[in-house]
Amino acid sequence: MSKVLVVGAALSGIAASKYLKRIGYDVYLTDSNHIDNKEQLESLGIQVFDNGHPDFLLNNEYEFVVKNPGIKYTVPFIQKLLEKGLSIVNEIEVALNDHPEVVYAAITGTNGKTTTTTMLGDLLKSLNPQNVAAGNIGLPLCEIFSKEEKPSELAIEIAAFQLLGTPSFKPHVSTIMNLSPDHIDYFGDVESYYKAKTLVYKNQTENDYFLRNIDDLNVLNYCKNIPCQIIDFSLEKDDVDLRIKNNHVCFRNIDLLDIDRFKLPGMHNVQNAMVAGCMAYLLGVDPVFVKQYLEEFKGVEHRIEFVSEINGVKYYNDSKGTNVDSTIMALKAFKQPVHLLAGGYDKKTGFGDLKPYLNNVKTIYAFGDTKGQFVELHEDVRLFENMSEALEEAYKNAKEGDVVLLSPACASWDQFPNYEVRGKLFKEQVLSYEKTL
Repeated sequence: MSKVLVVGAALSGIAASKYLKRIGYDVYLTDSNHIDNKEQLESLGIQVFDNGHPDFLLNNEYEFVVKNPGIKYTVPFIQKLLEKGLSIVNEIEVALNDHPEVVYAAITGTNGKTTTTTMLGDLLKSLNPQNVAAGNIGLPLCEIFSKEEKPSELAIEIAAFQLLGTPSFKPHVSTIMNLSPDHIDYFGDVESYYKAKTLVYKNQTENDYFLRNIDDLNVLNYCKNIPCQIIDFSLEKDDVDLRIKNNHVCFRNIDLLDIDRFKLPGMHNVQNAMVAGCMAYLLGVDPVFVKQYLEEFKGVEHRIEFVSEINGVKYYNDSKGTNVDSTIMALKAFKQPVHLLAGGYDKKTGFGDLKPYLNNVKTIYAFGDTKGQFVELHEDVRLFENMSEALEEAYKNAKEGDVVLLSPACASWDQFPNYEVRGKLFKEQVLSYEKTL
């Protein structure tokens, strides 16, 4: 029986371990932290080692290693595995390699991935109810493929550090939504981050498609030698295949969206819909259904998500705003005065690029590890240890007609396990204020 080592027992690692055990591998699972469901995993025959990576695991001969994408390649245990010449992949690679019949589209980029992938996943359900959005959102692919009824098409959100572990990744349709500095803490420099994104199309062939954002200079500069058919898209130019014409999103002569009927704020969301709609059409979805769906779409949780209006103040949860460019997009969506809650884990990207977009910001309520870095950006910056304290102060200060916006421009890992937990806490606190009225 071939051995496989899974490093990292988050959702994807556990799903991969169960899947690989079920198809006949001798599975070893290790995590640097405590694994809550260790006994249940061991009852399945998985050998589990938590609270650290014991050196004796390095003595086994593994067919391959499955690594959680969030674990850096510079971690000493991973370095030792690399020195042994082992193939290190991630859960996405495992699942897709085992199901070559599935057709999929891949969305990467710095911002817009989740909204676009969510739209596309919903649109693909018209072809098969089992089709879903997956990858960096939703259920792990190994869990999806463990079900009796399986998808035929998938919408896959894939991050740069996931692309490093998917050497066979070959979407039928792909895109890089945009490129701006992010995850420097992981990649070391912005060029390595951008180059990792371009791996999304490296295995595509002449029968596949890459949607190229010609409004983004970084995309144009870094996306070279694309091996498949290119579909250029633009919010600004009309001499491309996927464009805005008479306030409609059109792919060639096919109407995909009436922008006047679109419910989400901001032109960046129009771009998200443009890409999702075109991808769905290329994968076989009826364009009439595409248009109907996009015009009814109300958004995704944690992305400029309206929470409540209290005493004339509107509260929005943009916890998915984990980098500067994403927060800029959120700020551009509002004309009202904004009380901005920002701060969190430091990804070493800096916040100077926010400054030109703070004209309608009344106050910045900065919290977490990066709070001190916001002081130079605005004349009214108030510092707090955590988000709850920052929101309490914003609630006291906001006036009728204002917006209170959580858009941290940072990852959540200094105080929260993920951005979802951060966003849920924000919403719960806002709704608690509503109950006191």
